Amino acid sequence: MNKQACNLCPHHCALAEGQVGFCHTRRNEGGQIKSLNYGRVTSLAIDPIEKKPLYHFYPGSVILSLGSFGCNMACPFCQNHTISQGGEQEVRWQISPMQLAELAQETSQQYGSIGVAFTYNEPLLSYEYLRDTLPLLHQAGQKNVLVTNGQIEEEPLTELLPYVDAMNIDLKTFAEKTYAKLDGSLQAAQRTIQMAAEAGVHVEVTTLVVPGISDDINEFCAEVDWLAGVSREIPLHLSRYFPRYQYKASATQLDKLYELQRIAQKRMKYVYLGNVG
Repeated sequence: MNKQACNLCPHHCALAEGQVGFCHTRRNEGGQIKSLNYGRVTSLAIDPIEKKPLYHFYPGSVILSLGSFGCNMACPFCQNHTISQGGEQEVRWQISPMQLAELAQETSQQYGSIGVAFTYNEPLLSYEYLRDTLPLLHQAGQKNVLVTNGQIEEEPLTELLPYVDAMNIDLKTFAEKTYAKLDGSLQAAQRTIQMAAEAGVHVEVTTLVVPGISDDINEFCAEVDWLAGVSREIPLHLSRYFPRYQYKASATQLDKLYELQRIAQKRMKYVYLGNVG
């Protein structure tokens, strides 16, 4: 039986006819890789831009935020697992690209929203939907925001970046072996950060500080050194972990967060703590 490769992300799933990929959002149908979450929305809200978190992109504004289902990583500490690890049963709305552009304009007029944030699950898995929708949103005068783990190959990312205004990109840890345990790629996350910054996209980075995963001092120093090499202007968010999903370690100690913040502030201009209030 011939298999078809999905080349959207670093997994490169080789899918037999009818088989669904690791992310639960892509399937081989008749030798073609088909998106299963095109325009299928599980969550829809109007959020403060700081919730993404984006602190240096239209601060004080609100943004229409939506998500679908699926993720191409498997973090046992996922803070949003009901959506990211959910499936088609979570879908509540079907929204076409044109319908979203119209909804975004209505939300701007009624609530002052600046645009649309694709968030909650992994938005890059909706590549085809983004490809069709982002240009329409720009034509409608909307800002496009992605909140992402950065796990995407270079070619599809290159196609999307001209239509992206801001990204918050997760940097889960700075050890490739630890990324592999999470079914992700450090190299892919780094490449996405680098490419977005070079393309002129407003980039902010979030590291969820998880005990035993991303709290090693030496690895964190290497992360900060690398990020400063991309740009010292990139805001870095250090977010406090709380027990979620399959990971039961105690919440990140505040002393550890403050220590990492002090380290990062030696190289980066803007370092923020999240989930501490």
